[in-house]
Amino acid sequence: MPNLDRRRFLRDAAATTALVSAGGLVAGSATPAQAAPPAAAPTPTARRKGAVSFRWWGTAGWRVDIGDRTVLVDPFLSRIDTGLFTGAFNTATPLTVRTDVIDARVDRATTVLVTHTHWDHFMDVPYIAGRTGARVFGTLTAYHLGLAYGVPAAQLSAVKGGEVLDFGDHSVEVVSSLHSRNAGYAVAFPGVRVSQPAKPATIGDLPEGDTLGYLLRVDGGPSVYFTGASDVAERNLTGLAPDVAMVAVQSATTTGDYLPRLLAGLDYPKVVVPVHYDNFETGLQNPPVVAPADRVRLDDMIAAVRRISPRSRVLVPEYETAYHF
Repeated sequence: MPNLDRRRFLRDAAATTALVSAGGLVAGSATPAQAAPPAAAPTPTARRKGAVSFRWWGTAGWRVDIGDRTVLVDPFLSRIDTGLFTGAFNTATPLTVRTDVIDARVDRATTVLVTHTHWDHFMDVPYIAGRTGARVFGTLTAYHLGLAYGVPAAQLSAVKGGEVLDFGDHSVEVVSSLHSRNAGYAVAFPGVRVSQPAKPATIGDLPEGDTLGYLLRVDGGPSVYFTGASDVAERNLTGLAPDVAMVAVQSATTTGDYLPRLLAGLDYPKVVVPVHYDNFETGLQNPPVVAPADRVRLDDMIAAVRRISPRSRVLVPEYETAYHF
């Protein structure tokens, strides 16, 4: 596979070169990666109108601008209060889409990538699809839930892992993955939708629905792997070798060797970005609000990455800050 070998050669040859530049980095409990001068921009293509930027929207959500195209990953901006962070979790919390918050941030979208269909990953997606006309990629459950919300079938693409989708100046490879398990070895809201259900009304109506990862490769730019949950089927990662990995922080220790298996499977990315550690029921204001227990988990993850993959740079992101890898 000459293309794969070339990508890995180029990546390894630049292993000592700082990749990350940004408008600012959050000073968390551990020191984030230091910004470095951006590399020289590649020769523009016919579509390229600016640098590729990555903006974190909390949880596992990202906005990626590639020239005049915008890719969204798990965009969850409503950040409704379910009681999850106060000890009063209500599984019957109504799904209330905050259109004012979304409209202020989503001016366009070409593609939406959904890792799984829990409310904190999917609930805003149907509204965004209707507002922008974006094509939504996700599991068969995401497809059927999209139909339930009235998203046209022509905007919904069911994927299951192994697909390589060509968008011209970038491609997306779909990776079959796993959802994290809680302290009782269970997945929250398990289940799939094999046919169109009634329109969901509460957060409990949005099951996990199987979990995917996505590898985004940008022509003349970085390759970035997105996780949406903290478990991994590492055999499915063979050959991906991304430059950057957006890695969900574990909420429990019931998944054995999560980080060692993930980092090895991804061939030890040059940049590791922790995600899904913030209190996602608060507003998108910096510095991100982090629950005390999650702060400990974040610190433990940073230490583990530095131990397992000492050549990896750890970047703790701020909300809505443009990062260039």
